[in-house]
Amino acid sequence: MTYRTEIRFLLNGKPVAISHVAADQTLLDYLRLNRRLTGTKEGCAEGDCGACTVLVGRLTGEGLTYEPVNACIRFLASLDGCHVVTIEHVSGPQGRLHPVQQAMVDHHGSQCGFCTPGFVMSLYALWMETPEPTEAQVETALQGNLCRCTGYEPIIRAAVAVSRYGTPSADHLNIERDQVITQLRTLRDGQRVITGPDDNQAILPADVDDLAEVLLDHPKATIVAGATDVGLWVTKFLRPIGPAVFIGHLNEMKSVHHDADALVIGATATYTDCQDAIAKVFPHLTPYWDRIAGWQVRNMGTVGGNIANGSPIGDTPPVLIALGAEVTLRHGTTRRAMRLQDFFIDYGKQDRKPGEFVESIRVPRPAPGQRDAAYKISKRRDEDISSVAVGISVTLADNVITGACIAFGGMAATPKRADAAEAALLGQTWSEAAFDAAAQALPQDFQPLSDWRASSDYRMLSAQNLLRRFYLDHDDATPAPVQLATA
Repeated sequence: MTYRTEIRFLLNGKPVAISHVAADQTLLDYLRLNRRLTGTKEGCAEGDCGACTVLVGRLTGEGLTYEPVNACIRFLASLDGCHVVTIEHVSGPQGRLHPVQQAMVDHHGSQCGFCTPGFVMSLYALWMETPEPTEAQVETALQGNLCRCTGYEPIIRAAVAVSRYGTPSADHLNIERDQVITQLRTLRDGQRVITGPDDNQAILPADVDDLAEVLLDHPKATIVAGATDVGLWVTKFLRPIGPAVFIGHLNEMKSVHHDADALVIGATATYTDCQDAIAKVFPHLTPYWDRIAGWQVRNMGTVGGNIANGSPIGDTPPVLIALGAEVTLRHGTTRRAMRLQDFFIDYGKQDRKPGEFVESIRVPRPAPGQRDAAYKISKRRDEDISSVAVGISVTLADNVITGACIAFGGMAATPKRADAAEAALLGQTWSEAAFDAAAQALPQDFQPLSDWRASSDYRMLSAQNLLRRFYLDHDDATPAPVQLATA
């Protein structure tokens, strides 16, 4: 088939076409080294600090959406058909300070200059989406930005005050929106893209069927969706990833929809893409979802990627296993479905053969009498990997536990169900004693390791206490516990 050999996108409103884009070339390196746009900083090089935050505009079913992302782990090849906006473009054609920048100055939120551009870009995205944000919304938007100088209070005051300096409707990105949409549609010509040197190729399939063909030809290729994991392979471990097949642009796999009895999530749907649907169907996951990394990572990372990489500390597998999720795998034109809990075989090993990829995830709607929860223990509350994560689903009938599914992450080499704890609950009357018995059974299920995140004893005690917490959170006769305010 014919294919294109260059990556095409808009950079600060101007068209860019680049040939020979290697699979592992990052957007941050391109901006700083090739274009000398040095307002975008390199801090952690792993998507944690937010100093490299830029906006990426992408076409969706609802039009053009701008999202803050981490340029340090965003690969250049993944930007085909997108609009990249850096801090240099924020002020607009007149060159005056942007309302976000002026608010940061007036409220003393401006810092040493290293982290400030990243804060401005995140607040810019928030302001366009929510012109009058609450403090809680500001704090959520800034989860992925680390402050090293002035502290967050003046930055929050600035964020709340931005609309006193201007309105999103008068912003140049909104004024030029129709023009940018037309340009991006022209750039997306529906062709396969193959670029870069032979040993480090970047391949962008034309559509999902083309993806299946590409992977048949390159069964050992690295599949890159959001790059929130693969990006670190390059920036931290200097691992080669070529040839790499980029799939984040495949809108067919971004679908998040309801069928008769389940929520179906396309494998390239990001955490942000899923958030509203998750909140409607599984409201208990809303606070958990907000603790998955920071806003920039949630805009890039995908649920399918979190499953496919098979990490024992992935945030979504435990909670989705507890809800009875299934994955659909595709190899060429053949598809097969399996329970998510069966997908994970051993550390670093999944039931996925070469050339096969995760196409979608199906999560059944809650049944009558079903009580669900998701908990995460980590060193930091926000933007941190889990020491222990758990999804719990218990079904009651006449106050008797008729079903139990408990899945932990961080307790074994894979996300894993707690069979003995579940057995201790089945057939028991809903009571504190039943959950105490389940907690006491947990050592039969797990012998967790000690590492820098947590000791074995801490993990086990935390897991046991999370079962007891589930009972207290869901027992109608137990008063609501006193908790620290989070909003």
